[in-house]
Amino acid sequence: MSKKKNNEEVKEEVKEEKVKKEDLANEKLEADLEALRKENEELKTSVAKEKDDYLRLMADFENFRRHSAETKLELVSTASADIIKGLLPVLDDFERAMKMLTDAEDKVAVEGTELIYNKLMTFLKAKGLDIIKAKDEKFDTDFHEAVAQVPVPEEDKKGLVFDVVQTGYTLSGKVIRYAKVVVGI
Repeated sequence: MSKKKNNEEVKEEVKEEKVKKEDLANEKLEADLEALRKENEELKTSVAKEKDDYLRLMADFENFRRHSAETKLELVSTASADIIKGLLPVLDDFERAMKMLTDAEDKVAVEGTELIYNKLMTFLKAKGLDIIKAKDEKFDTDFHEAVAQVPVPEEDKKGLVFDVVQTGYTLSGKVIRYAKVVVGI
């Protein structure tokens, strides 16, 4: 019996060792599983941070690209505005020449001057230049600059532009030169 008892004790001990080993294995697996979960959470956090950084970088780049395009467009428009402003005295000279030639007998000179003036105005209008209408319009400080005032006998002519001393122009809706006018009072 002692052998039987010993065998049973050994079997019992072996069972207990197996249970201990399984418990240790389970504990190790749970620890490994917990470590993997923790690592997974850290990786998710890291990926979320990297994604956020990436999106911010892309937004910054998009803002930079848009700002650069706006700056280029503004530079081109400023350059063209400067060139067109430089041509305004030439337009004034054309207008004076055409007024002088209306009384002239040389019709070829009148036609030639009008042709050149019309070509230049067509080109400048294509670039966004417009003449500010002033004669017989209500005086508007947004477009007109009063250089003189004259009394007018008719009540309905008061506050209207009586004469234009210098033509005004807008470029793409912005005033580049105010019309110098005489206002009726």
